[in-house]
Amino acid sequence: MSFDSLGLSEPLVRAVHELGYTTPTPIQTQAIPAVLNGGDLLAGAQTGTGKTAGFTLPILQRLNSMPAVATASGKRAVRALILTPTRELAAQVEESVRAYGKYLKLKSTVMFGGVGINPQIGALRSGVDIVVATPGRLLDHMQQKTIDLSHLEILVLDEADRMLDMGFIHDIKRVLVKLPPKRQNLLFSATFSDEIKTLADNLLDSPALIEVARRNTTAETVAQKIHPVDRDKKRELLTHLIKQHNWFQVLVFTRTKHGANRLAEQLTKDDISALAIHGNKSQSARTRALAEFKDGTLQVLVATDIAARGIDIDQLPHVVNFDLPNVPEDYVHRIGRTGRAGATGEAISLVCVDELQLLKDIEKLIKRPVPQEVIAGFEPDPTAKPEPILRRGQGGGGGGGGRSPRQGQGAPKGGNGGAAKPAQRSGQRAANGQQQPKPQGAKPAGNGGQPRRDGQRPDDRPRAVAHEGSAAQHAPRKPQGGNPGALLSGAKPRNDAPRGGNPARSGQRGR
Repeated sequence: MSFDSLGLSEPLVRAVHELGYTTPTPIQTQAIPAVLNGGDLLAGAQTGTGKTAGFTLPILQRLNSMPAVATASGKRAVRALILTPTRELAAQVEESVRAYGKYLKLKSTVMFGGVGINPQIGALRSGVDIVVATPGRLLDHMQQKTIDLSHLEILVLDEADRMLDMGFIHDIKRVLVKLPPKRQNLLFSATFSDEIKTLADNLLDSPALIEVARRNTTAETVAQKIHPVDRDKKRELLTHLIKQHNWFQVLVFTRTKHGANRLAEQLTKDDISALAIHGNKSQSARTRALAEFKDGTLQVLVATDIAARGIDIDQLPHVVNFDLPNVPEDYVHRIGRTGRAGATGEAISLVCVDELQLLKDIEKLIKRPVPQEVIAGFEPDPTAKPEPILRRGQGGGGGGGGRSPRQGQGAPKGGNGGAAKPAQRSGQRAANGQQQPKPQGAKPAGNGGQPRRDGQRPDDRPRAVAHEGSAAQHAPRKPQGGNPGALLSGAKPRNDAPRGGNPARSGQRGR
């Protein structure tokens, strides 16, 4: 099957062909006709299968075929809204919209926190058809009345499972009550959890259901391997592997921001160019690091899970789990950064004795054991005893990469003046490490007094952590460069905002 046979218009097919793609992936083959049909859709596929093209192409087709709509001021109205959980993903989706729609007279813009709001206001004033946004920054615009969504025709929730994991359900609820009730709703997710299905039951109207891969599977194009190693030898082993195999474009995941910073500094001292990317970095620093990594001038990018679904790099060869994630699903999303668009990739995990239970949880999730190989000179001490994994915000990040206690484990005394409580899981939050609420009336930080909304929850808090591209060689990928359902039942939500201030975004509580 080709894109010509999916009902797409000639300008869209031409743009896709110019990008070098002719054969759609399974998710695209099913999703494009379903979206073109105008009904609601619940679609799931493992990461790296082309979900973005699966909804951007038919949305462009639908908007281009429908009469343009003008607001009361005479400018073009926003007709499609795409919500994403992270800044990087928002930027990549909007880039796809522009690339696929290059021969159409449709305008798009992207909005997220961490950058000034005024350029975004200017783009909205000039009129746009499609807005790609993170929930927090969209709420900023809605509160300031700089965006009019009264003419919205299509809503997309991209990476909906990550939205729930990051606590954006309240933000989404506030957005939904302001949208026209009659619209097309598209919900895309890398996993189909029970929570996602509950959300879909309340949001979607008789949706088409597409699931092209079983839940929580890893791509067959990714070669997975475990290297057992002592916790204090991880950094030395990583340096050894990079230099021995002459690896370039290595994406390394750590558990904490501090661990990412420290590891990047250590690799640099080992004459390996490395930078860290995480939620505490400025948007300009994150954009610069990602750009250098994509063009090959940066050898290693060290990231927290903020990057698990926000990075799409052509032919990324290596992903390394310096620390195993606390939540097994995150392993799937991390290693899904490689082996995309039919290419092969390698996912290496450095596992110490503290992480053996985490490894068992991952293997149970993916329903297969991960092959293990001990590297000569880095044999783990068979008498080593496991230590509690320090929870996020307690530091660490050196040999063990910032360990956090699993449920039922304690933490070493000290630092917090006593034994730490078990880390919260399944979306619950730990009290330690959270920012204290500012007094009401305090001036919001950043952006010239505008409320700062990152589009994401700081990623060093304990939470249930959990983007997409293409699976076939010639399929489009993104161009380079309580009860959730009850909250979405349509009832008007209670006002969670502090009086006299902006609604507190769930990823920025207390600010």
